[in-house]
Amino acid sequence: MTFFGILSQRGHGHAASTIFIAMFAMLLTAISYGRMARAYPSAGSGFTYVGREIGPTWGYVTGWSMVLDYLMQPIINVIFCSQQGHVLFPAAPYWEWAVFFTLLFTGLNIQGIKMSARVNAVLAAAMGLVVAVFFGAAAHYIGSHPHDGAAFYTRPFYDPETWALPGILSGTSLAVLAYLGFDGISTLSEEAKNPRDVLPATVLTCVAIGLLSVLEVYAAQLIWPVSEHFPDIDTAFTSVAGRAWAPLYSVVGFTLIVACVGSGTGMQLAAARLLYRMGLGGALPRSFFGALEPKRRIPRNNVLFVGAIAFAGAIILPAIAGAATGFDLGASMLNFGALISFMGVNAAAFVHFYLRAENKKLINLAPPILGFIVCLLLWWNLSSEAWILGAVWMTIGVAAGAWKTRGFRDNLVSFELPPDVLPETLNT
Repeated sequence: MTFFGILSQRGHGHAASTIFIAMFAMLLTAISYGRMARAYPSAGSGFTYVGREIGPTWGYVTGWSMVLDYLMQPIINVIFCSQQGHVLFPAAPYWEWAVFFTLLFTGLNIQGIKMSARVNAVLAAAMGLVVAVFFGAAAHYIGSHPHDGAAFYTRPFYDPETWALPGILSGTSLAVLAYLGFDGISTLSEEAKNPRDVLPATVLTCVAIGLLSVLEVYAAQLIWPVSEHFPDIDTAFTSVAGRAWAPLYSVVGFTLIVACVGSGTGMQLAAARLLYRMGLGGALPRSFFGALEPKRRIPRNNVLFVGAIAFAGAIILPAIAGAATGFDLGASMLNFGALISFMGVNAAAFVHFYLRAENKKLINLAPPILGFIVCLLLWWNLSSEAWILGAVWMTIGVAAGAWKTRGFRDNLVSFELPPDVLPETLNT
């Protein structure tokens, strides 16, 4: 819902199709993530998988791309929450909302993972109720307004007048954003009571997100055809909800803020855990990034660091977005890093379960190879702005790695836990 307007514009009204196509790509990658999490139950996620299976240098590159992905997620959640808060309560300027939501995300995570999990459970229940009400209002609105027959119901999936492959690929590259978060499950493998649960949790998360998201944007596209412009593309779904039933304008607007609070809080924690694992391995300064707060056993330094980055990004990105919106630019940068890490995890799964396996089975070959190819195709079709800023980010990371290792002649990073870090210290 948060980026429905941008997705509809990119896909020329085919938001539902782009999300469905993206689900295929993400399911393949989810399988690779889940299987690798069983092999390596580590907070480092793709950083560890690629480093152990392909090599430390490629693990570092994957980890650096993941840092971009994980840092951008809290940023775009702060951006959206602040924009939506300003729309609902314009008396408070955008920057004040940005301060408020940054402090909220950070404050919840400082309390520890159990607090974050409880808050997310409550938020999910409340959001589920609002989604159900929206579907009811959408069905009533669509049924009580005239339309031009069966073609009206198929247009959100395929409209021959507006269907164009470049637009579909561009939209699908953005639609990946709907699924991001399933990869964050693997960063909490060390907290899981049974790491084998990570695979079904990851796959089921993708399926649930895909089906629900397709239904949401399908209903929205029927209510608001692509031929009509949105009052504000960043908050398009609230306009759709208000057209379906006037009271839903404020209710859905507030609910989307709640949704982004849950998403932003969870991804800030995932980013902090990733930085913690990179700190332990020596890819980042261990004294700061590899430290745990003694009472709650959380990487407090990293939580505060990610909070500061989220606020700075929420202020800077809208200022440099130009023709794009701050959210759109942030989402594209996020997907640049995410798709690189997804390709890395698929490659690691191919090496671990096929190349190194005694018995070469097709089931271990096809999913990671197809997942890699699809992610590469989506990555290639990201916006030029995402390519430029993403390339700058990766250049900085590679240059730092080269400097750290004297031209990659020394070991870049250790993927083994330091001897003074016992497994029980990683459990929160």
